[in-house]
Amino acid sequence: MVDKLVSIITPIYNGSKYIGETIESVRNQRYTNWEMIIIDDGSTDKSIEVINSVISSDPRFLLLQQANMGSASARNNGIRHANGQYIALLDADDLWEPNFLESQIDFLKKNNAVLVYASCGRINEYSKEFLNPVMARPFITYKKMLSTNYIQCLTGLYDTTKYGKVYLREELKSIRDDYAYWLDILKFSGIAYGNPEVLAKYRLIGSSTTGVKTKLIKKQFSFYHQYLGLSYVRSIFNTLYWGLQGIVKLNW
Repeated sequence: MVDKLVSIITPIYNGSKYIGETIESVRNQRYTNWEMIIIDDGSTDKSIEVINSVISSDPRFLLLQQANMGSASARNNGIRHANGQYIALLDADDLWEPNFLESQIDFLKKNNAVLVYASCGRINEYSKEFLNPVMARPFITYKKMLSTNYIQCLTGLYDTTKYGKVYLREELKSIRDDYAYWLDILKFSGIAYGNPEVLAKYRLIGSSTTGVKTKLIKKQFSFYHQYLGLSYVRSIFNTLYWGLQGIVKLNW
């Protein structure tokens, strides 16, 4: 583990359209002690060519390639190669503000925390901001996190110093794997703290619409009932709450 180094884990599958912009948002960070591990998960488009063209000879970038196995597998591949004290997950179409790492590391130290997250704005497929930002709760406990995922994936920052690396659950087949990841960390830490600053931009495209969310209801229920082992009634309640939260976010 390299002290104060941030390992940024970015899986990509056919993401050539946005990956260049994502990489630039990392390159523009005021905090410069980072490595970005990009894991190509069997892309069939020009993702690899685009990545190679923009990372040039910057030694802070590492491109890994694997057969298509899903985001959880790709992220775990990246985490295995990570050298940093801190782990951050950044998808190939999302963006960070230039002060993301600087602010999150300061916030983590201020709160003597293991895990922090932040507020984030939302952009469309043309990188234009729309809707209102998703504001981070001041803090979240493991128990509260069982209701729904309050941590926007692109805003989380985990300090591995105390508990070591945590890996994603590949058995979930990349459905709610990031949710399970934060829950697993919260089992150790007990609490995570939310930075009120809007430090990132989450991209909402066609696959993020409410219509597609309705198709995930059964999988969400299964996550609560089978994976987390919650009661049938509690799983129904949590699924309804999750759905309501999704509708509110998409119309706010």
